[in-house]
Amino acid sequence: MSRKKRSTKRIILPDAVYKSIKVSKLANKLMYDGKKAKAEKIIYEALEESAKKIQKEPMEVFEQALKNIAPVMEVKSRRVGGSTYQVPIEVRGERSLSLAMNWLISNSRQRKGHSMVEKLSGELMDAFNNTGASVKKKEDTHKMADSNKAFAHFRW
Repeated sequence: MSRKKRSTKRIILPDAVYKSIKVSKLANKLMYDGKKAKAEKIIYEALEESAKKIQKEPMEVFEQALKNIAPVMEVKSRRVGGSTYQVPIEVRGERSLSLAMNWLISNSRQRKGHSMVEKLSGELMDAFNNTGASVKKKEDTHKMADSNKAFAHFRW
């Protein structure tokens, strides 16, 4: 048992436009060098652009995209008797959301395009339509967990 004090969760305030904590978290993850206003501007423009193309509300597009990306199962390495096993475990809701946002941003940055707004809106639209690199990452994670079901009894 650790002697250190458990870390406290920081309270993240909702963003100004959509009053959503998820959008605020996405801005924090997208941000470089403390430029939060720039990150928020990119997100707002990307949400508006993707919502205009899909013809739905921006938050509806965002929520559905995150839901389509968020993993349910993942694998964790466990060392048992000199061997390392990939043990499938269920993902907590908070971690699932965090992984979805990380995958969304990293795959947006890897896309070809002119600006980050275009890249992010493209990735959001792909995620909304259950296609794209972020959804593929989720499916690969689930496939890995499914193929290692035999080691589920090592979970503790």
